[in-house]
Amino acid sequence: MAKRQVMLTFTSETGSEPIIHNLGQQFNVVTNIRQAEMGEDEGWIVLELEGEEKDIDDGIAWLISKGVRVEPSSGET
Repeated sequence: MAKRQVMLTFTSETGSEPIIHNLGQQFNVVTNIRQAEMGEDEGWIVLELEGEEKDIDDGIAWLISKGVRVEPSSGET
């Protein structure tokens, strides 16, 4: 199993969907929120992802396709 920590940035358009829940369900990835700050128009979440490397990569590609900005987090393992 691989672990990766990423920072997700949401806009008002992407912030209302259950994206983290769907990520875990659709891609067989365990999610763990490490830090978060959500405002009215924008927010960010530092998210730890655990699973098979391909599932994590596919999940990240899906997040990007949904309009979520994904960046490596400084605590990436």
